[in-house]
Amino acid sequence: MTPFLDGFALAAQEAEQAEVAFRSEIAARTKALERERTFAYRRLNFMRALEVAVANAECEETAIVNAQAMLFEKLGWSSDSEARNEVVTRFASVASAAFASLATPEAGAAEADVGQALAAFETWYTSTHPQPFWILFETYMPETPRVDF
Repeated sequence: MTPFLDGFALAAQEAEQAEVAFRSEIAARTKALERERTFAYRRLNFMRALEVAVANAECEETAIVNAQAMLFEKLGWSSDSEARNEVVTRFASVASAAFASLATPEAGAAEADVGQALAAFETWYTSTHPQPFWILFETYMPETPRVDF
């Protein structure tokens, strides 16, 4: 190449590198936002199920037992283990807050209490496990061949 083309070639390479870096940042940010959205909807749907589980309980103890049973069902757990029992035990505080919120007429305060309890549970789970709690809701569904008879 001639000396005056070297500068243009360098500028083209730098522009290409900038574009590749930008596309990489966009892909990473998109993936992070997708995960946040997914977790937010999982959280919403899970908390809807929690509300149903504790709504008809006559006392806090019953509400906690109902919520823990719902947790086992939603996660597809059919047996106990030390790790699962710890999760269920820690989740009791969320169930307790949800039960109390249904008995409390102050909607804003009740929502905050349940939100704080859930946030504390999520923080505990993340600090003791390699993945966030909401990853547990990802279930792999193997593809099955379609067979026509």
